[in-house]
Amino acid sequence: MGEIKKFPGQPILSQVLELIPGQLIHAANRKHKANRYYKTLSFRVHLVSMLFGVFSYCNGLRELCEGLLACEGKLSHLGLDKAPARSTLSDANSNRHYQVFETIYYGLLRQYHSFISDSRLKGLSIRNLKVIDSTTIQLFSEILRGVGRNRLDGARKKGGIKVHALMDAFSGVTEFIRITEAREHDRKFLYHLKLVPNSWIVFDKAYTTYNQFAKWADQKIWFVTRERGNADFHVTKVLVDKTRQRKSKGVLKEQLVTVGVKQNGTVVQRLKLRRITYLSEEGKTYVFITNNITLPATQIATIYKNRWMIELLFKQIKQNFPLRYFWGESPNAIKIQVYCVLIAQLLMVVIRKKAATKKSFANMITVIRLHLTSYVNLLEFIKDTYKAWRKTHNASFAFTT
Repeated sequence: MGEIKKFPGQPILSQVLELIPGQLIHAANRKHKANRYYKTLSFRVHLVSMLFGVFSYCNGLRELCEGLLACEGKLSHLGLDKAPARSTLSDANSNRHYQVFETIYYGLLRQYHSFISDSRLKGLSIRNLKVIDSTTIQLFSEILRGVGRNRLDGARKKGGIKVHALMDAFSGVTEFIRITEAREHDRKFLYHLKLVPNSWIVFDKAYTTYNQFAKWADQKIWFVTRERGNADFHVTKVLVDKTRQRKSKGVLKEQLVTVGVKQNGTVVQRLKLRRITYLSEEGKTYVFITNNITLPATQIATIYKNRWMIELLFKQIKQNFPLRYFWGESPNAIKIQVYCVLIAQLLMVVIRKKAATKKSFANMITVIRLHLTSYVNLLEFIKDTYKAWRKTHNASFAFTT
């Protein structure tokens, strides 16, 4: 595991980048031959430049390159001889395949997964919970042509990309993503997942597809979701019924049901499911379905409650990293920027865990953004900003006198 140096002989950004092993960069470069057809800007310089733009929250390549120019005298700490030209970086975003950045992200995830994962989630006895959802990033149709629909008011047509994500609930980071046009239906993402037996997966009702649910039942992969309003089911057994009890909360009803699995419009199988009606503390009624028969109904409700973790993750990424404006118009450039944002988010999770800080994610990333080129110990700075800053400047004053 990469270690951050104890003494602030390097600016904060350099200390952040130390968490990316050089061996990982070299392996990804060699795997995808990232420098073979584009030698004017090495992959490492490309990666460092993009991460500088992400952490600096740059809204365009001009801001990014001019920001690097302002770091004159400190670029050597980042492994750069000089700041790349805007045209050079633009060409690299178009020509260098995004998969090399994808490889870096998954390599970092493998390295730090056990470190950032909590041993358990409050109220749950399971150990392998995944959360699925998607988020849409709006783009004008000139960037992804053919995406979106014409506006009735005659305004500029908007399209977008959709980032489908599989999140590990115990680590708080995405384990698998797929980037598509915004118009692609969410449930298609399920066909790209590779889950191990006894995994738990939770998602909203937009992903309901009984054919996939039947395959998971055979593989002993357990899911929790909400029932669709037009669901057609047959009750085979009532396990619990508290609907007639006054002031009853929590699990109101628990039933065993079957639903039809269709192929070419014909029902070929009756899938056995468990249907749970739950009244929350706020007085809202939810109806959950799952293919697991043994886990207590209250834990099924708790599992679905943890689905909101991925909503918070999307909010965290969109609010703290540059995804409103893109640094290229090609799909490849957009995907590179998305993966660089994911790399930065993962590094921030690792740093937050190392520093054992109580700072919010937004506060932590803001402090780092404002001091990217400051010479101060990163972990001390995150844990207690004022104390670390005084310590560094007192030491500098003592040295000069």
